[in-house]
Amino acid sequence: MGSRKFDSRKRWVRHRRVRKNVRGIADRPRLAVFRSSNHIYAQVINDDQGHTLAAAGSLELKLDDAKTDVAKAVGTAVAKKAIAAGVTKVVFDRGGYKYHGRVKALADAARSEGLSF
Repeated sequence: MGSRKFDSRKRWVRHRRVRKNVRGIADRPRLAVFRSSNHIYAQVINDDQGHTLAAAGSLELKLDDAKTDVAKAVGTAVAKKAIAAGVTKVVFDRGGYKYHGRVKALADAARSEGLSF
């Protein structure tokens, strides 16, 4: 059992490793995920211009479901907003989190709405 500081350090190291290779451009912006203990957020970012094209989070949806169900709703919401902004292809930035659970649920929901990555 590790300390909280050590756990966040491991995520930070994984996040740096992922971000070395993942960069959002105009043709394929980056779908970035942030997951806290209670909430989850996603945003579509064009790193060339530094603009957020679409964003969604569990706070704005105000759902009281299970955490994975909320992640699916956030994935669906961010995908709809991205498609409305004219984005269909993205690169996925898992933010240093392991690709399972809520992060995977968000990604699968975004794919099912029409985003391709």
